[in-house]
Order: sequence, then structure tokens, then C-alpha cells
Amino acid sequence: MKLTIALLAGDGIGPEVIDQAVKVSNAIAIKYKHEITWTPALTGAAAIDACGEPYPDSTHAICEAADAVLFGAIGHPKYDNDPSATVRPEQGLLKMRKKLGLFANVRPTFTFPSLIDKSPLKRERIEGTDLIILRELTGGIYFGERGRLDNGNTAFDTMTYTRAEIQRLAKKGFELAMTRGKKLCCVDKANVLESSRLWRETVQAMEKDYPEVTVSYEFVDAVAMRLVQWPNSYDVMITENLFGDILTDEASVISGSMGLMPSASVGEKARLYEPIHGSYPQAAGKDIANPLATILSAAMLFEDFGLAEEAEAIRVVVNKSLVEGMVTEDLAEHAKAYKTSEVGDWLAKHI
Repeated sequence: MKLTIALLAGDGIGPEVIDQAVKVSNAIAIKYKHEITWTPALTGAAAIDACGEPYPDSTHAICEAADAVLFGAIGHPKYDNDPSATVRPEQGLLKMRKKLGLFANVRPTFTFPSLIDKSPLKRERIEGTDLIILRELTGGIYFGERGRLDNGNTAFDTMTYTRAEIQRLAKKGFELAMTRGKKLCCVDKANVLESSRLWRETVQAMEKDYPEVTVSYEFVDAVAMRLVQWPNSYDVMITENLFGDILTDEASVISGSMGLMPSASVGEKARLYEPIHGSYPQAAGKDIANPLATILSAAMLFEDFGLAEEAEAIRVVVNKSLVEGMVTEDLAEHAKAYKTSEVGDWLAKHI
């Protein structure tokens, strides 16, 4: 297969972890006789520094022309610590999602047998956890009307959803549940929010089209507790943008490190793959960041293109690296910690 992949390394540790995903992907391409063309492009703070715009038109053109996008991370302290900044790296991320139509964020949460005791939760709570959260990505409060009133002393952000936006995400949730445990949980705050009541009634109306799927409806605050108490009770969850942003980060630490979980953001045509962690600027340039989430995101990319054997080959060597202690400092504890680049080299060699 021939694939053209836009490569958006971004900021902080983004370039370092992306480099390792490229090494591993190239090893897969050699082994399975595929051809990958990588097309680098700027985004985030790096793009602001270069051209004043966090998601330039030139980057968008590269993403549109590619079969998929492999993305690192964005964010920089000089913007995080300046509330008055009018141009911010995160604006590029929102713009990219909107312009590419990436309306569904797919975040798996699972555990690794060799790391189960590194989780902040008890073994008996998390064993068997294998869930996917589908987060709506281009609507809700992040894209609603916002502003200031009363000479800047009153601020507002508006959460707005259309039935069509909810239906297209829920459809993916039902379809995904049909391929897994046939359980779907709709997460909302329907006891308070009108937008959540629209979510609930929309999903309820779709149940008849998927009679094999058992659907539950839970308030987001209850789910926040249950993710800590019984994460292995969930299969597929669907929710709106803000709730999904918070819950997916909560779920990510179940595995023991934010550096382990991959994700995909998909639309009708475009597909983007990224680790769930941020830019971690404190580690930038030190060759210490965990690249596994980005590498596993590349595995998701291969699988979505029908290359299941290739994706499994990546997961096998990642598991092997964890068992054999070929890990970065976030997982090493008292054992030897390896560099980001050493982990990438090891995985590519073993593929």
C-alpha cells in the first residue's frame, strides 16, 4: 500500500515522540512492503513563531492532501502563562479539527499486564479494563459563542449542539459497540442542561436501529466516580466535547502513565492520530519522553487502513518492550531508564 501521511510534530516533546513513530512505521513499511511518504508541516507555537498563525493554510493544504495525519502535541509555557495572548497554540488545534471535519475523538483505555501495578488504582479495580470513549470534537462549549460583558467583569461561554451533530457521533458509537461488547453508555448532564437533554432524546430515538446494543444513560459526575471505581464495567462511551475532554484524561491514567494511550480523531474523510498527552515542555529536548502513545497511535492508523497484521506487530513489540524493561523514566522507577530515541530504535529493530 502507498500512504501519504502529513507529519505535524508540533511543540515540546512532539518532535521527539513523532520521530520514534516514524522509525517504527518505516520499519513496518519495509517488513510488509508498503510505501510511506511523510509530509512535514508546522502547527502550534512552532507555527506561530514561524508565520504568526497556529494552523497555517499551507499546513491545512498538506493535511487535506494526505491520507492521514500523524500529530505530536502543541502548547508552550509562554502562551500558557499569558492570559492576554490573542493568538494561542490551542487555537490551531481547534481550527484544525473544524477545518478537517474531525468530529469524533476515539480514545481507547486499556491496561498492560506488565504494568498493572503501576496504576494509581488497585489491581482488582482495573483488571480487564478495555473501553473506548467517543468524544464529540467540533461542537459544544469550545466552539459556541463566548465573550465578556459589564466592562469585562462578566464572561460567558455557550454550549450549543444540533441534533445532526449528536446523531453522527452516536452512529459511530453504536457501530463501534456492535464490533465489541455491544454496550453503549451515553454520558450527559440531562438533569440540568438543555443541551444534554437533546443528547439523551436523540440517542434514545436511535436505539431501535441497533436492537442488539444495550444502552445506558449516566450523568457525567457519576461517570467520573465510576471510572475510578469500576472502569472495567464500561465498553463504549459517547459524550460531548467538554465532558469528553475531562473524562478521557481521567481514564488515561488507569494504565499507569499518560505516555501510553493513543487516540484518533476522525471525520467523514480526514483521519488524524495522536498521543493523548500534551507537549510536556519541561522534558522537551531531553530525550526522556515516553514515545509509546505516539507509536500506538501509528498502530491505530495502520489498522484503520485495513492493515491489521501491521498494527498488531507494533502492539506486540510495544508489549515486549514493557515486559523487558525497555522503557523511559516515567515507567522505569528504580530500574534503568532508556532514552526516547533508544526505545524507538529498539522497537524498530525488533519489528
